[in-house]
Amino acid sequence: MTRIALCQIPVSPDPAANLTRVRDALAKAEGADLAIFPEATLTRYGRRITELAEPLDGPFVSGVAEAAERHGLAVIAGVFEPGDGRVSNTAVAIGADGGIRAAYRKIHLFDSFGAKESELVAPGSEPVVVELAGLRVGLVTCYDIRFPELTRALVDQGAELFAVIAAWGSGPLKEDHWVTLVRARALENTMWTAAVGQAPNPAEAEDGYGVGRSMLVDPLGVVRADLGTPPGVQVVELDPEATAAARATLPCLEHRVLGVERP
Repeated sequence: MTRIALCQIPVSPDPAANLTRVRDALAKAEGADLAIFPEATLTRYGRRITELAEPLDGPFVSGVAEAAERHGLAVIAGVFEPGDGRVSNTAVAIGADGGIRAAYRKIHLFDSFGAKESELVAPGSEPVVVELAGLRVGLVTCYDIRFPELTRALVDQGAELFAVIAAWGSGPLKEDHWVTLVRARALENTMWTAAVGQAPNPAEAEDGYGVGRSMLVDPLGVVRADLGTPPGVQVVELDPEATAAARATLPCLEHRVLGVERP
């Protein structure tokens, strides 16, 4: 069994305040092997992200890494890295020893529902699978969940778990989209999926980011845990034998037919 802490925290514009929230959440993640935090844990979305972005050796990631090492667990969290005019929306993976294991830069940018993420964020280009807590973890960020070809690429790279981090926008049917898409990516790939979103932050309610609904979904698409809306930390268990059982019953990955052309 691998124990995963779903760390559904509210995020403010202040990186120092958010680092304190990360530290507090890790203190509550007793017994976990891996803690997953939302997209944009460094600072809340907005035009300020170009000013507040930090390199991976900056104070925020260094503070998270110190806390990870102190508590002896791996961490995934969303940050913004500075770039040439635009930032990278990055999921950083930190080992239990505090070392950076990987950085995934979000490929699919949220230019939908009236938003224009690409004005501030440069897209990444490479899917990333990282070894954490004894698992090969495929990294997925928010809008990426709408693109099944990314999670299928992660399967082909040997992923054993999808870690989805998000600052999901609110709006009509948006929460339903989140739940449906997370379950679909788990089911179609017979893959454990841990999806963690920002909790709503009433002080920043006007921007609409953060609906909560962090979940653990099993390889047959069954929701094993759902944190609802409030902030919280929940430690859940992932059983790798459930993956083998699901794939014996539903061997859809073996049944793929590649290169089929449309009529």
